[in-house]
Amino acid sequence: MTQHPRICILGGGFGGLYTALKLIQFPWEQSQPEITLVDQRDRFLFSPLLYELLTGELETWEIAPPYTELLANTSIRFCQAEVASIELEAKQVQLKDQPALSYDYLVLAMGGETPLDTVPGVADYAIPFRTIADAYRLEEKLRTLEAGNADKIRVAIVGGGYSGVELACKLADRLGERGRIRIVEATDQILRNSPEFNRTTAAKALSDRKVWIDLETKVQAITADSISLDYRNQVDTIPVEIVLWTVGTQVAKVVQELPLPHNARGQVLVNPMLQVVDHPELFAVGDLAECQDAEGQRVPATAQAAFQQAEYAGWNLWAAITGRPLLPFRYQALGEMMTLGTDNATLAGFGLKLEGPAAHIARRLIYLYRMPTLDHQIKVGLNWIAQPIRELLSS
Repeated sequence: MTQHPRICILGGGFGGLYTALKLIQFPWEQSQPEITLVDQRDRFLFSPLLYELLTGELETWEIAPPYTELLANTSIRFCQAEVASIELEAKQVQLKDQPALSYDYLVLAMGGETPLDTVPGVADYAIPFRTIADAYRLEEKLRTLEAGNADKIRVAIVGGGYSGVELACKLADRLGERGRIRIVEATDQILRNSPEFNRTTAAKALSDRKVWIDLETKVQAITADSISLDYRNQVDTIPVEIVLWTVGTQVAKVVQELPLPHNARGQVLVNPMLQVVDHPELFAVGDLAECQDAEGQRVPATAQAAFQQAEYAGWNLWAAITGRPLLPFRYQALGEMMTLGTDNATLAGFGLKLEGPAAHIARRLIYLYRMPTLDHQIKVGLNWIAQPIRELLSS
């Protein structure tokens, strides 16, 4: 190995970016590594706050700062590129239209993608909601519809999980009386994996906003202006202006194709130290990894889990390079938060059960604390403090 170990981190989400930032906090002595962070986009996305773009509560720069800004004055090199392939034996990452990267240690943190090939018409007409580009695409469609003279703007949201419920509440608040929002859920309840308090609070928020919920209903097809729904073998086709697709997560093809141990969903199998099974130089975190922690509990594919894994991945890389013992990951379920419309949320965890404006404020403060750098925390925090003052002065 070279005197300065080369660590390549693929993916700049919660798992990848936070691992990189953790690495530069350690005392490296003579073995300071060369750290390269690779992502195909130019901005980090604090994804739990993506919904606030739709209601104008937050701006892009607050939830999606550029990597160059976050990594300024650090030793981390950022490379904006798409990964073409990974050659494990040669220890190289092949990039599209850029030179290959050689590594001594590799961190797989590329997150997940929304599958769009499960139902006819999804890829052509539905909008996923996972990236800034998705939010901009939805925003453009909404503005066009809002500028039109139609009495109703009909939106179908496929998936009654966290993303579907949060989208429904935000869009209902934005569209008001013009909005006709429905959630289509294949199972017999929304928010199946959520705490009971959050599920009950969310159900009330949806009811107050007159959001229709179609349970035990499957999507048969989507066209430019309709969605066909199957409820107990009876298919109805209804008109709709927007279909949002929030169902499922799949691992990137470049990861699925690696000659590594995978589960049936294509996730890479890792040990409690977050190392890929039989490959101690490879670490995997976030949505693309199947992990059981030190206690044997299955780690969920959530931003909260990736955030926690980054702490351990950073430590274990440092430990592996400097000859210290590695630590098994211990996942802590800290609770769950959801936004349920403008200035409204629910929170169950941290020993608390909150809803309404109090939960909204608590959620904002917790997420502010979790933002990637102190500089960005200060910028966003000052902007949030100043916002009510600006609104007061402009009124």
